[in-house]
Amino acid sequence: MNSKHSFAEMKIVILGTGRQGLALARFFLSRGAQVTASDMASEEKLGSQLDPWSDLPVELVLGGHPTQLLDNCDLLCLSGGVPPQIPLVQTAIERGIPLTNDMLLTLQSARSRGLGPVIAITGSSGKTTTTTLVGKMLAEGGRTVHVGGNIGTPLLDQMDDFNPGDCIVLELSSFQLEILDAGVAYGKVDAIGPDVAALLNVTPNHLDRHPSMAAYTAAKLNLIESLPPGATLVLSADDALTARLIPDKGERAMPPLPQEWDLDVLSGQFCAKLAAGQFDIRSFSLHDDPSVDARLHGDNLTYAGQVICRRDEVELRGEHNLSNILAAATIVGALGTEVSAMGRVARTFKGVAHRLEVVATFNGITWINDSMASSPERTVAALRIFEPGKQTLILLVGGKDKHLPWQVFADEAIERVNMLIGFGEAGPMIVNAVQEQARLNHLAAPNCAVVQRLDEAIDLSARVGGTNSVVLLSPGGTSFDAYPNFEVRGEHFRVLVAQHEQNAVNRHDHTSVH
Repeated sequence: MNSKHSFAEMKIVILGTGRQGLALARFFLSRGAQVTASDMASEEKLGSQLDPWSDLPVELVLGGHPTQLLDNCDLLCLSGGVPPQIPLVQTAIERGIPLTNDMLLTLQSARSRGLGPVIAITGSSGKTTTTTLVGKMLAEGGRTVHVGGNIGTPLLDQMDDFNPGDCIVLELSSFQLEILDAGVAYGKVDAIGPDVAALLNVTPNHLDRHPSMAAYTAAKLNLIESLPPGATLVLSADDALTARLIPDKGERAMPPLPQEWDLDVLSGQFCAKLAAGQFDIRSFSLHDDPSVDARLHGDNLTYAGQVICRRDEVELRGEHNLSNILAAATIVGALGTEVSAMGRVARTFKGVAHRLEVVATFNGITWINDSMASSPERTVAALRIFEPGKQTLILLVGGKDKHLPWQVFADEAIERVNMLIGFGEAGPMIVNAVQEQARLNHLAAPNCAVVQRLDEAIDLSARVGGTNSVVLLSPGGTSFDAYPNFEVRGEHFRVLVAQHEQNAVNRHDHTSVH
């Protein structure tokens, strides 16, 4: 990684043709490598996704991952959507072919070129909002910032244009962290971790991809395993798992850990590093805990005893977003950002697209796009914003299930939702889960309906909604039953709502004429 041409003449195979795969291809081509890209989907199914590849000197193998891809392969690169458990990857490991991905290469490239500081943020929820806030707070504090990774555009193929001193802020998923271990990954990986790492929380997620909760947790903890001595580690004092990683807990009560969790995942090497004081540990909490760096003190969000802003000045809705602001403040505070810069962002930031985004209000109905909510926990966080009885809440849920528990969601839906509309592959299962929970607890379930598609769910919502209604798209499942990602699902929601709004305007105009 010390030379721009260190991959010259190497045969590189990339699995996946999405954004990460494309960034990988451009990175390796600029370094003189021979590149082959493969995707399980056919050319017909991929459609316009292949357009950016048309001008690249890359061999495309579509419709499967044949074993022949590994012939003379020097390095196998995985896009985030490609599990390392698939047969081709396991065969590569058996043959001694090293693995890598865009995240690992980004960290290695930053280290070799002296770029940074590098900030990496992961967690089961809140990482996109926190990553965005960190980028904005650093920029408000006068730093040059590049934000990417699992959010927006991968940075790997842009790094030749970065300068020493630029801040690189990465959102990292469990998929990207899955191969971050010295036994499998390409190059030396034990000291390439970021200068600042944040583990926001660890709760059940992606259990359709990871074989167990322990495996999912271990992937998240790989980020800490990668940290060099002296790195800053930011942890939540409110999360059941991360709170147990904070030293000098004192009298702080630990959040209860679910019984089914296997604490053996906390026996990794990083625990010895934590105990030895190799990291600068920073923490945050929504509780008024004087032992943490950022906290909610009365009605004020504070960092190091200084007021960032009042909670009623925050544009973002929900307690979870206050936690995201405190996490971001802790991260940027470790890099010397002034509290005044944190406050200016906290007071003005209106949120990330597809995350509790109000897209329209008409005919008494407020339409909210929370398409990014792809797990029950995220939908629960959205529901808790709405006080029961203050509005008629119509919730659209569905998509593709990730084999996650739905009991907590069901309890919140029974308490807060007036009408539940299931759509897509998981829609019937989610509606059934709520109705069964209501039956078991002798409670009244919300009115329920099941449709096949999102457009049908919106049509029904428009018919049943009225004055002081909220239609909330917060699916709880991924988009992959019908859409390539949550952004496309959210954009479709916007378009469909806009069509209903225009129809409402047209009906009003027609009535006015007559």
